[in-house]
Amino acid sequence: MPTSLKTLESFSTALLTLDELPPTASPARLMSDGMAALRALVPFDAAWWGECSGGMDGLAPRNWLSGRLNLGADFAREWNRIGAVDRFAAASMQQLDAAVWSSGYADPEPAVEAFATRHDLFHALAITRALPGSGLMHFIALYRGQQAPAFEAAQRRLFELFSAHLMQRWSRRVTALLGQARAGADAHALVDAAGEFVYLDARLGLWLRERFPAWQGTQLPAELTAGLGAGATSLRVGRRRLSLQRCGELWLLGLAPQRRAPLLPPRELGVALLYAHGHTHKQIARELGLSPSTVRTYLRDAYQRLGVSTKAALARRLEGQALPAKKP
Repeated sequence: MPTSLKTLESFSTALLTLDELPPTASPARLMSDGMAALRALVPFDAAWWGECSGGMDGLAPRNWLSGRLNLGADFAREWNRIGAVDRFAAASMQQLDAAVWSSGYADPEPAVEAFATRHDLFHALAITRALPGSGLMHFIALYRGQQAPAFEAAQRRLFELFSAHLMQRWSRRVTALLGQARAGADAHALVDAAGEFVYLDARLGLWLRERFPAWQGTQLPAELTAGLGAGATSLRVGRRRLSLQRCGELWLLGLAPQRRAPLLPPRELGVALLYAHGHTHKQIARELGLSPSTVRTYLRDAYQRLGVSTKAALARRLEGQALPAKKP
């Protein structure tokens, strides 16, 4: 179908909205203003965006940080409880750079159906793109309620095109801020004054999860947020140090390297090596005396610690490591 002049004008106006933001605008403001421009182009009732892991060789997905519009503060945490069985999310992660869509509350998984019904996510439109260097992916999801019409084909295409511009600008802004980081950090994050994450490296996320078991993601643990307003330049947590560096209205966090630290904990390393050498989940479980679900968990964490998303990349990172000895 030919593109109308009105559609071209609307698309141009939406792009100009992004270009009018000052170069010092935070990534969070860029996304927020960008989503407002997108809403004028492709109307929606609610939206969710941010960083996620998962979709890597079938490993379970997880949301690490997010922004939202017309959705509750606990939306991301609720989704993390059902993410492993959310087929719509899995489809988006498996079809990178392409819009996926669905209509209806019905789902083979009762928990997913209940979640969609509770939040009136009758029509969904989403796109996921790789986020190089972070070990995570960036996503945008739009929703309409049951009383609204489905997303039309032309709207889905506009969403694909505009979200590419928005994500590219967001990624460039994050990269520019990370370029100001002091050398020598293993992983980085950007947070606002309230401790809300704007960007998170998967390796730093895994470290936070280990140090603070109750941590739910999306926001810096309360124990660390207090340090942002105290004028500290670093915080010590266990044997590691977290540097704090002001970047305009944001804080740049850097995790100091751990000397002589192994690539992975022993159990994760053994599982990752066997997987990289072609063993299946069941074979690894049998050989190491683990359950298949434990194997999947170790693999997910190994991928995120090493910042990889494919088996080939995993094998390259583990090159030179010895395979674990077989159980007698």
